[in-house]
Amino acid sequence: MDPYHQGSLAVQARAGLRDEAHRVGVVIGDGIKPVAAAFLGLQPMLVIGAADEDGRMWSSLITGRPGFLRATGPHSVSVAGRAPDGDPLGGALASGPLPVGTIALDPRTRRRMRLNGTAHPTARGIGIEAERVFANCPKYIRRRFLEESAQDASAGEDVRRGERLTPDQEAFIRAADTFFIASAAPHGVDASHRGGEPGFVRVESPVSLAFDDYPGNAMFLTLGNLEKDPRAGLLFLDWATGATLQVTGAARTEFSGRDRRTVHFGITGVVEHPHASPLRWSLA
Repeated sequence: MDPYHQGSLAVQARAGLRDEAHRVGVVIGDGIKPVAAAFLGLQPMLVIGAADEDGRMWSSLITGRPGFLRATGPHSVSVAGRAPDGDPLGGALASGPLPVGTIALDPRTRRRMRLNGTAHPTARGIGIEAERVFANCPKYIRRRFLEESAQDASAGEDVRRGERLTPDQEAFIRAADTFFIASAAPHGVDASHRGGEPGFVRVESPVSLAFDDYPGNAMFLTLGNLEKDPRAGLLFLDWATGATLQVTGAARTEFSGRDRRTVHFGITGVVEHPHASPLRWSLA
């Protein structure tokens, strides 16, 4: 069975990479293998993408001591934690079954794993029934060391909300070398990662961003999703301070021949949490 929907197939064909995508598509499975379970158990953070109660797409960060994230079977994951207070997905994750895309990324080893499925609230946090599981290559991931946690994540009163970027938030994005993106898929939700040198995400205005799509694994899962549904949510993380900046809106891809693709992102909502994560990372 082809693991791709029509949106991804269209982008693969436009890029001339349909055959390569077919070869790498075999990595997409529906179960959690032992090596993947071991990887999850070592992680101190998980990015989760989903739609809020109003249908807007967001990417959120959940953190915990290693072991807070663990596979409880070949098709199930337990997350002993919740999104920070004031997070835009807090209500949706607590209210019942919710399609989600997740990505566990380890800067220490430059490994990442994506797991999509359905989340439901539990007494300790969140349970996820896995439907699609696969690993990604280490491209565009900067190696970092995990330092001691500086503090607990703060309460929700520190959260700042808006519909456009402030000048400080624009600077936050320009300094970023990493962001995570959630997109709606016919089978649920995907969460993915993008990395580059600071400035690779361009702030075109307080309500508009742009970034180039760098060569990757040829799957075009995110761009394929955006072909069918423009909703997306981006998460920017300040690795040194634990601050996060989340933006939601709609994205479209501009194609310039086979080799150049630029994603234009229109912002409709912004959430800044100065102390979302207690984790502190430094460049290796």
